[in-house]
Amino acid sequence: MQKEQTIDHVLRATWQSVAKMYNEQAVKHDSTMAMAFVLLNVDIENGTPSTALGPQMGMEPTSLSRILKNMEEKGAIYREKNPDDGRGVLIKLTAFGIEKRNISREHVIQFNKVVKQHVSEEKIKHFFEVTQTINKLIAEKSIFEHEPTK
Repeated sequence: MQKEQTIDHVLRATWQSVAKMYNEQAVKHDSTMAMAFVLLNVDIENGTPSTALGPQMGMEPTSLSRILKNMEEKGAIYREKNPDDGRGVLIKLTAFGIEKRNISREHVIQFNKVVKQHVSEEKIKHFFEVTQTINKLIAEKSIFEHEPTK
């Protein structure tokens, strides 16, 4: 089987293309795709516990810490003590962060709109079904239960 015909290769290559596209847009706004992703995942009204952001975004804590530090230095976020958990910290958006979030949100909406103009609703539905099945199989750890076929 050629690598171009494997599901994992196509997923990775497609994600790399999407990430590159978003990073090219983010650079125009002195940002990165990862920063935009954080902005889109922080609850605008209540903030989001810093410990919840990593798992929500599929990001390691050390990577997230660097991104949050950078975002704080740029004035996009601030940290506030979590009133529900004295040890925890809430990540909250500044007015500047909300402005950057809105820009990021518009790029995501535009990407989805253009894809939907070129891919039928039925194919998009199947795409989501396939990705949900892949995620379910991975979560159940049933991908490698059987010996690989030769």
